[in-house]
Amino acid sequence: MSNTISPLPREVADRYVDELIALDPVTGTYLGVKESSSRLPDTSPAGQEALAELMRATLARLDEAERQPGADSDVERRCARLLRERLTAELAVHDAEEGLRAVGNMSTPPHAVREVFTVTPADTEEDWAAIAERLRAVPAALAGYRESLSLGLERKLYAAPRPTTTFVEQLTEWADVDGSGRGWFEDFASAGPDALRAELDEAARTATAAVVELRDWMRDVYAPTIEGAPNVVGRERYARWSRYYNGTDLDLDEAYAYGWSEYHRLLTEMKTEAGKILPGAETPWVALAHLDEHGRHIEGVDEVRTWLQGLMDEAIEALDGTHFELAERVRKVESRIAPPGGAAAPYYTGPSEDFSRPGRTWLPTMGLTRFPVYDLVSTWYHEGVPGHHLQLAQWVHVAEDLSRYQATVGMVSANAEGWALYAERLMDELGFLKDAEERLGYLDAQMMRAARVIVDIGMHLELEIPADSPFHPGERWTPELAQEFFGAHSSRPADFVESELTRYLTIPGQAIGYKLGERAWLLGREKARERHGDAFDPKAWHMAALSQGSLGLDDLVDELSRL
Repeated sequence: MSNTISPLPREVADRYVDELIALDPVTGTYLGVKESSSRLPDTSPAGQEALAELMRATLARLDEAERQPGADSDVERRCARLLRERLTAELAVHDAEEGLRAVGNMSTPPHAVREVFTVTPADTEEDWAAIAERLRAVPAALAGYRESLSLGLERKLYAAPRPTTTFVEQLTEWADVDGSGRGWFEDFASAGPDALRAELDEAARTATAAVVELRDWMRDVYAPTIEGAPNVVGRERYARWSRYYNGTDLDLDEAYAYGWSEYHRLLTEMKTEAGKILPGAETPWVALAHLDEHGRHIEGVDEVRTWLQGLMDEAIEALDGTHFELAERVRKVESRIAPPGGAAAPYYTGPSEDFSRPGRTWLPTMGLTRFPVYDLVSTWYHEGVPGHHLQLAQWVHVAEDLSRYQATVGMVSANAEGWALYAERLMDELGFLKDAEERLGYLDAQMMRAARVIVDIGMHLELEIPADSPFHPGERWTPELAQEFFGAHSSRPADFVESELTRYLTIPGQAIGYKLGERAWLLGREKARERHGDAFDPKAWHMAALSQGSLGLDDLVDELSRL
């Protein structure tokens, strides 16, 4: 008789992370695993199936683990629920063969291949030797991706035409960043040491040639084949993706109605703040356009990076010890400028597991050199502190009390984006938005997230615009109407609006998680406050909430209410 003790759910989850890293070195690099630095994943159909087999095997192990003594403790229960929900949602996407039509302006395998170089260690000659090997792996990774898309074409699983067009444009920019014939990989490799100069240059040229080859195939073969395919996904596919990004099976019609209710609430607030800036302004966006010309600005790319770093440093000093209790390693976050050729939205990358690489915020400049302050303040509270950085870095900090899975690869998008939007609101509640200019910028960002709920659900499900809407009442949503609506209710420039709508067509169901996740965080806080009464301690609640790891929206409100 065997005396082997079966693992508990957290052990199953951490074994999954180890086995995932072996298959996906991009994930390994983000976690700080040095051995991953020279490799790229298999993006072919076979590589996708290997990942799915790992998920199925892990779920079988989890079945056994949940029957073990001790599996019903809070820490094991949370981990098991997350692992089962995440792997089930990911398998649903895989089994629907969504990986055979993964084309768009972000979150595709080629985007992951390029972006991983920005977080690959590059401090020593040994690091750069690994980078050279990784550069030489780019052609195989892009060829595997093309194999997956080719199979999708055979099975008539078509990507949306509009994101495909944008992706071809991005590949063109990656192949020639500034019109000089120098590709992004060559530009990146130019920072390497002289001792490896010839090796790096040759590897980078090989990577760029693979980008050109993929671009030509996408333009000449893929795009013509999918011409006329729908840009929207319909209710069944949307529900699948919504579960993937939100960790719950949403009532999509209720969520759509909630988006409209937030739209009307925010519009009223925006009109009040706009009147303080430009009395008599026809709309809040007229006042924001006035700020584009006459409001406070940061001039220069280096200058805006430095200014954003200062904003985050100031937030940490003001919040630590008063509203949060931060470990020293969580206090460090870096401001960076995003590489060209990506989507227009700012983003955050988390720290490595040992914090040797800190969390970083990234600003895409889109060629601009002048940046309005109103558009930056609440956005950097969202991306940096107390938003994404505090949550995701805290998860890594307490990983030993959770599991590696809960702290890293098990992230639910709507949980993280909901916290970041909640963080913007928290800074407003705490009085950090100092004047009408900053507060109108915050409300404009909130309105953008409400508009995302409306147009993302509305256009993919082709819903009817309500009769009380000031915009095309009674008509059915289309991508064209969605772009018009978004442009009319945002201070962002036309290229940003276009990039946003392409993003929604690329990753349906993700953009709604900001507002719906924020709603879950607010409800969880309110329930905890009701339970504790006058004894409710916001600082203690925030730190407990940030230390429980990832949860889907199914579980988030329940767990937050218990804290």
